[in-house]
Amino acid sequence: MHLKGKHALVTGGGTGIGLGIAKALAAQGAEVTITGRRLDVLEAEAGNGLHALQMDVAEEASVVDGVAAAVAARGPIQICVPNAGIAEGRALHKTEMEFWRQMMAINVDGCFLTIRECLKSMHGTDWGRVIAVSSIAGLRGLKGGACYTATKHAMVGMIRALAADYAGKPYTFNALCPAYVDTNIVPQNVESIMKRTGMSEEEALQVMVGANPHGRLITVEEVAEAAMFLCGEHSGSMNGQTVQISGGEM
Repeated sequence: MHLKGKHALVTGGGTGIGLGIAKALAAQGAEVTITGRRLDVLEAEAGNGLHALQMDVAEEASVVDGVAAAVAARGPIQICVPNAGIAEGRALHKTEMEFWRQMMAINVDGCFLTIRECLKSMHGTDWGRVIAVSSIAGLRGLKGGACYTATKHAMVGMIRALAADYAGKPYTFNALCPAYVDTNIVPQNVESIMKRTGMSEEEALQVMVGANPHGRLITVEEVAEAAMFLCGEHSGSMNGQTVQISGGEM
């Protein structure tokens, strides 16, 4: 229970990686605000240290008001996990401006707004962790996903700049960069691959499984454990890093 008394905020906290990290934080004693656009999904997971808050990371007013409400209810946010995002591949010459703007708004603007607002209360504390959920696509080019890759690179750049800005202070900024994770996004990606390529369902799934060198999807728990390490007692020198959970991909 080494995080007892700490307040964490996890965007996209009602499902997948966000929910996995939120539950792991709560298991260590943190009070965790989980946010998302679908209140019913969040409320279904509330309890045992998890607190539902409807918030749209693509809307500045929603993030400003939402984070302020969370701080008023549970105190300064000392663990900020910008996780909310969308993942969809599309050839660049078939990418409309609306698609580009939507992905940038959620993946990049959402990360920026969440961190900015959480830092306002974190500044008044003597310890803080910002753990952005990027992707292996934040470190290399993802075939067929130029827009998505651009957003995840932007998140990594933001984290590295913040680590430099706050060097010597009791706050760290790191990014998790998982490869293909076994979440509810997988069926959506399978369908997208099938539509783009004409592959069968099994063939489309193997595109993702085969991209992980160890031949399986990453588990949510594996990503959550990496986040727990970054919140650990001896994690203060991990700053500005991109932590790969990718089954050995180099």
